[in-house]
Amino acid sequence: MSLQFMITVTLNGLTLAALYFIVASGFSLIFGLMRTVNMAHGSLYMIGAYVGFAVFDSLYASNATADYAWYVGLLAGVAAAAVAGVVMQVVFLGWMQGQELRQALVTIGLSIIIADQLLAHFGGNPFQFFAPDALFGPTPVPVIGRYSTFRLFQIGLALAVGVGLWLLLNKTRLGIMVRAGVDDRQMLAACGVNVPLIAVATFALGAGLAGLGGVVGATAQPVALGVDVKFLLTSLVVVIVGGMGSIGGTAIGAILIGVAEQWGQALFPTYSVILTFAIMVAVLAVRPQGLLGRTGR
Repeated sequence: MSLQFMITVTLNGLTLAALYFIVASGFSLIFGLMRTVNMAHGSLYMIGAYVGFAVFDSLYASNATADYAWYVGLLAGVAAAAVAGVVMQVVFLGWMQGQELRQALVTIGLSIIIADQLLAHFGGNPFQFFAPDALFGPTPVPVIGRYSTFRLFQIGLALAVGVGLWLLLNKTRLGIMVRAGVDDRQMLAACGVNVPLIAVATFALGAGLAGLGGVVGATAQPVALGVDVKFLLTSLVVVIVGGMGSIGGTAIGAILIGVAEQWGQALFPTYSVILTFAIMVAVLAVRPQGLLGRTGR
C-alpha cells in the first residue's frame, strides 16, 4: 500500500464527501431544522439531474458551447428541484406539521411517483454532463501526479455551500427566524412572522441544494434511475451521524461517511457498506443526538 494509493483513496473520499455534504445539507435544513420528514429528498436529487441534463442536452445539440450549456443546465436543475420542493411543502407537507409518520408515508409515495414519471419521460438510460472547459481534465497534485479537476471543484463548491449556509443561519434575519421557529413555532407566529412562508423558503433552499447535488453528481459520474434511494439513505446517515440541524455536524458526517466508503471499497469491497453503518451505530451508541447535535429540543 503505497503513499500514492493512500492519498488517492483519501482524496476520492473527500470529493465524494463534498457531494454528500451538498445533498445532505439540504436534507439537514428540511429534516433537522424544520422537523419535516422528507423521504423524497433523493427524488429531488434526480429531478435536478434529469431536468438539468434535458436543458444541457438541448442546448448542446443546438451547437451551444459546453460551458454555456452546463451552467444553464445547472441553474435549470436547481430551479426545478426548488419548485418541486415548494409544491411538496405547500400541497402535501405544510398542513402535516408534527405528523412524522404521515409525512414519511406521503413522501415515500411521492418518491415512487416521481421515479415512474422520470422513467416514462426520460427513459432508463444512464447519462452524464460534460464539464465546462475550465473544470475539465486533470490538475497536478503532489505525490499522486494528476487528479480530476472537477472532483477538486466539488470540494471547493461544498466549502462555499457550507460557509453560505452558516452565514445564512447565523447572520441573517431569515436564519434567526428559522431557528426560532424550530424552538417555539407558536411564539414566532405570535410575533407576527409568517411561519408557513418561512417553511416554504427553507424547503425550497433544501430542495435546491439537492438539485445542485444532482447536476454536480451527474457531471462527476453517470447517473441512472435508482440513485434516489442511495442519496436518501446517505443523507439520513450523514445527518444522524453529524447531528440534526447542524451544518458543521453535517460536514463532519459527510467526511466520515465519504472517506469510510472509499476506503471500504478499496480494502474490502464486498462488505464496504457495513463500515458506513458501523460508524452510524457507534455514534448513536455514544452520542445519540449526533456528533454536533443539540440535546433538550
